[in-house]
Amino acid sequence: MNGRVLIIAGSDSGGGAGIQADIKAVTMLGGFATTAITALTVQNTLGVSDVHAAPIDIIQAQARAVLGDIGTDAVKTGMLGTVSVVEAVAGLLDEAGAPAVVDPVMVAKGGHSLLPRQAVEAVKALMIPRASLITPNAPEAEALTGLAVQDLDGQRRAAEALLELGAAAVLVKGGHVEGETLIDVLLTPTGETLLEGPRIDTTSTHGTGCTLASACAVGIAQGLPLEAAVARAWAYVAEAIRRAPGYGKGHGPLNHAWPLED
Repeated sequence: MNGRVLIIAGSDSGGGAGIQADIKAVTMLGGFATTAITALTVQNTLGVSDVHAAPIDIIQAQARAVLGDIGTDAVKTGMLGTVSVVEAVAGLLDEAGAPAVVDPVMVAKGGHSLLPRQAVEAVKALMIPRASLITPNAPEAEALTGLAVQDLDGQRRAAEALLELGAAAVLVKGGHVEGETLIDVLLTPTGETLLEGPRIDTTSTHGTGCTLASACAVGIAQGLPLEAAVARAWAYVAEAIRRAPGYGKGHGPLNHAWPLED
């Protein structure tokens, strides 16, 4: 099916999240991944111990090198880190002229903050209005909207608020919401879709957000309708969690390559 996806995000030395997870997800779903790396992180399944930000001009140069030659059918953004990077990436989205899936990465799985408060405001002002789809988890949705997201109604209210802020579609994930059934809420101006399944009892959840957003982006790049792209991505990630390899001593990675096993 192919489908080109430009990924603008940070690198994860542990391979479970960030650019590494993004490339794996896009590749396994038949797309072609290109990248502009925003930061190098020192991390593993136990957490992030250091971050080295890429210079703004290098982030821009990476993206423009790709756009000027290979082009792209969709853009996926992940870890941005500072107001300056958010501003630069918003400009790159305008230059790309392609649908953008925005994963508003704020906190690493181990608790390390990846986005300061002032940058959250920049995401609200600059990234949400440019998002064809924004994919916050419950804490991120709370930070972006100021609303409590502790149940399904909270997810719905936050999704509505994000639409009002300018996003074309919103997927509020339910991994942090209590309950035996995990429910993600996809909301567009034309209606709501619930994606639900039994909660998987596992610590192998490192990179789920990155993987899901990139899986959505490649579906959009391949021309799938939004609901179909999100449903395929959701099923891919659920199976990747179920088949996780169990690596590391903390929050382990997913099995991105599970389709090869079949």
